[in-house]
Amino acid sequence: MKRQNPKFHFLHQTFGNGAFTLLDIGAGNQSATKTLALFPSCSYYGLDLSRNYNNTSDDFALMKGFFEMDLTKLDFSILPDAFYDAILIVHVIEHLHNGEEVLKGLLPKLKPGGSMYVEYPGKRSTRLPSMKGTLNYYDDSTHVRIYTVRELEALFIRHGCEIMDSGTRRSWFYVLATPFRILFRWLRGKAVTGNIFWDLLGFAEFVWAKKQQ
Repeated sequence: MKRQNPKFHFLHQTFGNGAFTLLDIGAGNQSATKTLALFPSCSYYGLDLSRNYNNTSDDFALMKGFFEMDLTKLDFSILPDAFYDAILIVHVIEHLHNGEEVLKGLLPKLKPGGSMYVEYPGKRSTRLPSMKGTLNYYDDSTHVRIYTVRELEALFIRHGCEIMDSGTRRSWFYVLATPFRILFRWLRGKAVTGNIFWDLLGFAEFVWAKKQQ
Protein backbone atom coordinates (compact mmCIF):
# COMPACT_ATOMS: atom_id res chain seq x y z
CA MET A 1 0.00 0.00 0.00
CA LYS A 2 2.78 2.45 0.90
CA ARG A 3 4.24 2.29 -2.60
CA GLN A 4 0.93 3.65 -3.88
CA ASN A 5 1.87 7.02 -2.43
CA PRO A 6 2.57 9.01 -5.63
CA LYS A 7 6.06 10.08 -4.59
CA PHE A 8 7.03 6.47 -3.86
CA HIS A 9 5.34 5.32 -7.04
CA PHE A 10 7.55 7.79 -8.93
CA LEU A 11 10.66 6.35 -7.27
CA HIS A 12 9.60 2.79 -8.00
CA GLN A 13 8.81 3.59 -11.64
CA THR A 14 12.21 5.25 -12.03
CA PHE A 15 14.53 2.97 -10.05
CA GLY A 16 12.64 -0.20 -9.17
CA ASN A 17 14.64 -1.99 -6.49
CA GLY A 18 17.97 -0.62 -7.70
CA ALA A 19 20.38 1.70 -5.92
CA PHE A 20 19.95 5.47 -6.25
CA THR A 21 20.88 8.67 -4.43
CA LEU A 22 17.94 10.75 -3.23
CA LEU A 23 17.60 14.29 -1.92
CA ASP A 24 14.29 14.54 -0.07
CA ILE A 25 13.29 18.16 0.46
CA GLY A 26 10.85 18.36 3.33
CA ALA A 27 12.26 15.40 5.20
CA GLY A 28 10.11 15.49 8.33
CA ASN A 29 7.62 12.98 9.72
CA GLN A 30 10.09 10.07 9.71
CA SER A 31 10.45 10.27 5.95
CA ALA A 32 13.88 8.57 5.94
CA THR A 33 12.53 5.53 7.78
CA LYS A 34 9.48 5.28 5.52
CA THR A 35 11.51 5.69 2.33
CA LEU A 36 14.24 3.20 3.22
CA ALA A 37 11.71 0.61 4.33
CA LEU A 38 10.54 0.53 0.72
CA PHE A 39 13.86 1.29 -1.01
CA PRO A 40 16.65 -0.24 1.12
CA SER A 41 19.25 0.41 -1.61
CA CYS A 42 18.55 4.16 -1.54
CA SER A 43 21.24 6.57 -0.32
CA TYR A 44 18.98 9.05 1.47
CA TYR A 45 19.81 12.71 2.07
CA GLY A 46 17.29 14.96 3.80
CA LEU A 47 16.78 18.70 3.68
CA ASP A 48 14.41 20.82 5.73
CA LEU A 49 14.04 24.24 7.31
CA SER A 50 14.57 22.69 10.74
CA ARG A 51 15.62 19.35 12.21
CA ASN A 52 12.57 19.39 14.48
CA TYR A 53 9.83 18.08 12.18
CA ASN A 54 8.92 14.74 13.78
CA ASN A 55 12.19 12.91 13.26
CA THR A 56 13.99 10.79 15.83
CA SER A 57 17.66 9.94 16.25
CA ASP A 58 16.91 6.66 14.47
CA ASP A 59 15.62 8.58 11.43
CA PHE A 60 18.74 10.74 11.28
CA ALA A 61 20.94 7.65 11.67
CA LEU A 62 19.49 6.29 8.43
CA MET A 63 20.38 9.42 6.47
CA LYS A 64 23.65 9.80 4.62
CA GLY A 65 23.38 13.49 5.37
CA PHE A 66 20.95 16.20 6.48
CA PHE A 67 20.88 19.84 5.39
CA GLU A 68 19.14 22.42 7.56
CA MET A 69 18.36 25.18 5.09
CA ASP A 70 16.04 28.08 4.27
CA LEU A 71 15.36 27.47 0.58
CA THR A 72 14.09 30.99 -0.02
CA LYS A 73 17.61 32.36 0.44
CA LEU A 74 18.61 30.55 -2.78
CA ASP A 75 22.04 29.57 -1.47
CA PHE A 76 22.54 25.94 -2.52
CA SER A 77 26.34 25.92 -2.39
CA ILE A 78 26.41 23.32 0.38
CA LEU A 79 24.74 20.78 -1.92
CA PRO A 80 27.06 18.93 -4.30
CA ASP A 81 26.51 19.49 -8.01
CA ALA A 82 25.48 16.63 -10.33
CA PHE A 83 25.22 14.25 -7.37
CA TYR A 84 21.60 13.13 -6.93
CA ASP A 85 19.70 10.65 -9.06
CA ALA A 86 16.39 12.04 -7.81
CA ILE A 87 15.06 15.02 -5.91
CA LEU A 88 11.67 14.94 -4.19
CA ILE A 89 10.04 18.26 -3.34
CA VAL A 90 6.59 17.29 -2.16
CA HIS A 91 4.23 19.87 -0.61
CA VAL A 92 7.02 22.38 -0.14
CA ILE A 93 6.86 25.01 -2.90
CA GLU A 94 3.40 26.23 -1.85
CA HIS A 95 5.16 27.52 1.28
CA LEU A 96 7.73 29.45 -0.79
CA HIS A 97 7.13 32.80 -2.49
CA ASN A 98 10.03 32.08 -4.89
CA GLY A 99 9.47 28.39 -5.59
CA GLU A 100 10.37 28.67 -9.28
CA GLU A 101 13.79 30.09 -8.38
CA VAL A 102 14.25 27.32 -5.82
CA LEU A 103 13.56 24.64 -8.44
CA LYS A 104 15.93 26.36 -10.87
CA GLY A 105 18.63 26.41 -8.19
CA LEU A 106 18.19 22.72 -7.40
CA LEU A 107 18.45 21.45 -10.98
CA PRO A 108 22.28 21.61 -11.08
CA LYS A 109 22.30 19.22 -8.13
CA LEU A 110 20.81 16.45 -10.27
CA LYS A 111 23.02 14.12 -12.24
CA PRO A 112 22.50 14.20 -16.02
CA GLY A 113 19.51 11.93 -16.56
CA GLY A 114 18.35 12.51 -12.98
CA SER A 115 14.71 13.21 -12.14
CA MET A 116 12.79 15.66 -9.99
CA TYR A 117 9.26 15.09 -8.69
CA VAL A 118 7.36 18.18 -7.51
CA GLU A 119 3.91 18.01 -5.88
CA TYR A 120 1.81 20.87 -4.52
CA PRO A 121 -1.86 21.91 -4.03
CA GLY A 122 -3.33 23.02 -7.34
CA LYS A 123 -5.79 25.79 -8.09
CA ARG A 124 -8.65 23.28 -7.79
CA SER A 125 -7.85 23.01 -4.07
CA THR A 126 -9.02 26.61 -3.55
CA ARG A 127 -12.56 25.48 -4.39
CA LEU A 128 -12.70 22.39 -2.19
CA PRO A 129 -14.42 22.30 1.22
CA SER A 130 -12.44 23.31 4.27
CA MET A 131 -11.40 20.41 6.48
CA LYS A 132 -9.03 19.57 9.31
CA GLY A 133 -5.77 18.28 7.87
CA THR A 134 -6.08 20.54 4.79
CA LEU A 135 -8.52 19.94 1.98
CA ASN A 136 -8.83 23.56 0.87
CA TYR A 137 -5.64 25.43 -0.03
CA TYR A 138 -6.46 28.13 2.52
CA ASP A 139 -6.80 25.67 5.40
CA ASP A 140 -3.04 26.02 5.86
CA SER A 141 -2.08 29.56 6.80
CA THR A 142 1.57 28.93 5.80
CA HIS A 143 0.65 28.54 2.13
CA VAL A 144 1.85 31.62 0.26
CA ARG A 145 1.57 30.92 -3.47
CA ILE A 146 -0.40 28.82 -5.96
CA TYR A 147 1.62 27.22 -8.78
CA THR A 148 0.38 25.63 -11.99
CA VAL A 149 1.48 22.66 -14.07
CA ARG A 150 1.90 24.89 -17.12
CA GLU A 151 4.33 27.32 -15.47
CA LEU A 152 6.41 24.56 -13.88
CA GLU A 153 6.58 22.55 -17.09
CA ALA A 154 7.78 25.68 -18.90
CA LEU A 155 10.46 26.27 -16.27
CA PHE A 156 11.81 22.72 -16.54
CA ILE A 157 11.81 22.78 -20.34
CA ARG A 158 13.67 26.12 -20.37
CA HIS A 159 16.36 24.56 -18.20
CA GLY A 160 17.03 21.45 -20.21
CA CYS A 161 14.55 18.94 -18.84
CA GLU A 162 12.05 16.57 -20.40
CA ILE A 163 8.59 16.32 -18.85
CA MET A 164 7.95 12.66 -18.06
CA ASP A 165 4.50 13.14 -16.57
CA SER A 166 2.36 15.88 -15.05
CA GLY A 167 -1.18 16.81 -14.12
CA THR A 168 -3.59 16.26 -11.27
CA ARG A 169 -2.39 13.75 -8.70
CA ARG A 170 -4.65 10.70 -8.91
CA SER A 171 -3.66 7.49 -7.18
CA TRP A 172 -6.53 5.23 -8.17
CA PHE A 173 -5.55 2.91 -5.36
CA TYR A 174 -6.16 5.74 -2.87
CA VAL A 175 -9.35 6.78 -4.66
CA LEU A 176 -10.81 3.27 -4.35
CA ALA A 177 -9.51 2.91 -0.81
CA THR A 178 -11.14 6.14 0.41
CA PRO A 179 -14.14 4.49 2.17
CA PHE A 180 -11.88 1.95 3.86
CA ARG A 181 -9.43 4.63 5.01
CA ILE A 182 -12.34 6.58 6.55
CA LEU A 183 -13.63 3.46 8.31
CA PHE A 184 -10.15 2.53 9.53
CA ARG A 185 -9.70 5.94 11.15
CA TRP A 186 -13.13 5.77 12.78
CA LEU A 187 -12.37 2.33 14.19
CA ARG A 188 -9.11 3.66 15.63
CA GLY A 189 -10.91 6.62 17.18
CA LYS A 190 -9.08 9.14 14.99
CA ALA A 191 -10.44 12.12 13.12
CA VAL A 192 -11.03 11.86 9.39
CA THR A 193 -8.64 14.39 7.85
CA GLY A 194 -8.62 16.20 4.53
CA ASN A 195 -5.66 14.36 3.06
CA ILE A 196 -7.76 11.19 2.79
CA PHE A 197 -9.76 12.92 0.02
CA TRP A 198 -6.84 14.43 -1.92
CA ASP A 199 -6.81 11.88 -4.73
CA LEU A 200 -10.59 11.55 -4.93
CA LEU A 201 -11.14 15.31 -5.24
CA GLY A 202 -7.98 16.31 -7.09
CA PHE A 203 -6.38 18.43 -4.39
CA ALA A 204 -2.81 18.25 -5.70
CA GLU A 205 -0.89 18.62 -8.96
CA PHE A 206 2.51 17.24 -9.85
CA VAL A 207 5.31 17.54 -12.39
CA TRP A 208 7.90 14.81 -12.99
CA ALA A 209 10.85 16.18 -14.97
CA LYS A 210 14.02 14.45 -16.19
CA LYS A 211 17.27 16.32 -16.72
CA GLN A 212 18.74 15.75 -20.16
CA GLN A 213 21.92 13.69 -20.44
